[in-house]
Amino acid sequence: MVNRLEFISYDGKYPNLCGGTLIIKVDGNEMVFPSYCLSSGGNVSFDDDWNEEVTQGEWTISDFPKDFPKELVSEANDLVNENIEQGCCGGCV
Repeated sequence: MVNRLEFISYDGKYPNLCGGTLIIKVDGNEMVFPSYCLSSGGNVSFDDDWNEEVTQGEWTISDFPKDFPKELVSEANDLVNENIEQGCCGGCV
């Protein structure tokens, strides 16, 4: 099986890890994803004393370039999770 995807880069940084630009090569062509295209599987909540409780989780790509092949969506999500540290949806807190 030929691997059609290659991770190129992601420039999101803590505390706003979800706010970067993702670049993935598809069939040899670089595709730039929209800003804020990643959604974290983590979350943030607060206890009764308003102490933050932050958990990390896997990424899901929520916004793809319009010409991204639909059959590669799952593989792209796997690629992102192999190459980008898990997000917490709370680093901004």
